[in-house]
Amino acid sequence: MKKQLHIFFTALMFYTRIPCPKDIDHNPDYLNKASRYFPLIGWIVGIIFFLAFYISSQLFSNETAIVFGIMATILTTGAFHEDGFADVCDGFGGGWTKEKILLIMKDSAIGAYGAIGLVVLFLLKFTSLNELLQVSIIPNHYLLSLALLFISGHSVSRLAAISIVFTHQYSREDASSKSKPIAQNFGWQEVVGALFFGLLPLLVLAFFQSQLLIVLLPVFIIRYFLARYFQKWIDGYTGDCLGATQQICEIIFYLSVIALWKFI
Repeated sequence: MKKQLHIFFTALMFYTRIPCPKDIDHNPDYLNKASRYFPLIGWIVGIIFFLAFYISSQLFSNETAIVFGIMATILTTGAFHEDGFADVCDGFGGGWTKEKILLIMKDSAIGAYGAIGLVVLFLLKFTSLNELLQVSIIPNHYLLSLALLFISGHSVSRLAAISIVFTHQYSREDASSKSKPIAQNFGWQEVVGALFFGLLPLLVLAFFQSQLLIVLLPVFIIRYFLARYFQKWIDGYTGDCLGATQQICEIIFYLSVIALWKFI
């Protein structure tokens, strides 16, 4: 149990800015195992979003509360995944060879493709979250339903992202990427853990509306094509690719729930 807590806190330290015990470090062995808890980190980020949204909504409009919620998640993760998305936009938008794409993604400066991509990303996230407020899965428990939808969006999207580690090779040949440690080894525990934490919140919602499981289809279709695109251009993935996948799949999840809700 102590070892599992250490692995969890390693994941929490690596994927968020939340303070962790002082004895937690970037031990490569624990970082390899931390992937099993990546979707669980999504639970934490989703809960933080919901709390920030709910508290803000008591004072301001829902639209303003959503912005506060997004701000809270950015502060929690340090824009870890948004940064990866911007780097992917710049790298694949401006590079035409594997070497050039990887070089651009490694550059800390943001370019036009990254800036434009982030604007579109946040617009889609804002509008989809605003529409998601009309969805209530659990009868007579609107807030619980909403909280589980937010948590599911974060956990499922992180499952989609980390699953690329399980099916594809790491692209860079050096140790220059921030996600190199989690790209080396994994076992069945990491796969099972990621699946369990990634799907559990959605399965709770599906107990009330089983059709909701359909939203996994578009999420993982997008995940498949993203992984295929990365493989085509850079022979695998980088940490930035995982961050971009998480952000895109999170929005696809929200949009899929909204579209499905119209037919439930």
